[in-house]
Amino acid sequence: MNRSLSWQSAAFLLTVMTFVSVACKKTPAPPPPPPASNTTGITPPTPALPAPTVTLRADAATITRGGTVTLTWESRNSATVDIQPGIGSVTPLASGTRQVSPTSSVTYQVTATGPDGKTAQDTVRITVNDPPPAVAATPRGGEPVKPPAAINLTAQQLFDRDMQPINFDYDKSDIREDQKGKLQTATAYMKANPNVRITIEGNTDERGSEEYNLALGDRRANAVKQYLAAQGIAETRLSSVSYGEERPACSTQTEACFEQNRRAAFRINP
Repeated sequence: MNRSLSWQSAAFLLTVMTFVSVACKKTPAPPPPPPASNTTGITPPTPALPAPTVTLRADAATITRGGTVTLTWESRNSATVDIQPGIGSVTPLASGTRQVSPTSSVTYQVTATGPDGKTAQDTVRITVNDPPPAVAATPRGGEPVKPPAAINLTAQQLFDRDMQPINFDYDKSDIREDQKGKLQTATAYMKANPNVRITIEGNTDERGSEEYNLALGDRRANAVKQYLAAQGIAETRLSSVSYGEERPACSTQTEACFEQNRRAAFRINP
């Protein structure tokens, strides 16, 4: 009897110990979730650099040939600043001045280039006028000195002298104020030579498509034609044609050259 109780006690004790061991065993905490990954495969865009800005100003819009004018530029976010024609790269980039003495009317263009290659531009036009004619000297006798006799010119030389090409601003077909003097001289020639018939040739610089430049050259030729007609020249004496960029007067890629190509020229009809 005692042996039976001893075995039962041992079995009971073993059962209690097993229960306590299972009850005291803790469930391990779940592992932390893996870090989020970029499942799209797209790299976030790099913030864009600020675009460059630039301005160009002149302290005078009109000067007499031989005079000087001061150009002033201001730029932001630029790696280089370049002024054409004839000046090139300038420093300091943020702002500065440069004195120029153009011999003929010219449009200066400044180009600012940012670190990423983006550009900004501005232009300013300087009109150069001829100096006033010198007053003839008067000798002691009071008689003014007579100018030398005019050299006899051929008909073609007279035409070339009085029918000078009319220049235009970039991408424009409006008659500029500084070109109206040429047109007045052309009008006087046409009135003095009523049998002359002419063709007005519209031209452009090389920038722009061929189709666009042909249309722009046509607008320039017609603008000159309408101006002469408004001065009393019969339209039957005026023809027009556009050559676009096909017949440049100058072939270098500078603003001064581009300006020469932006023109309406005159040709005598046979």
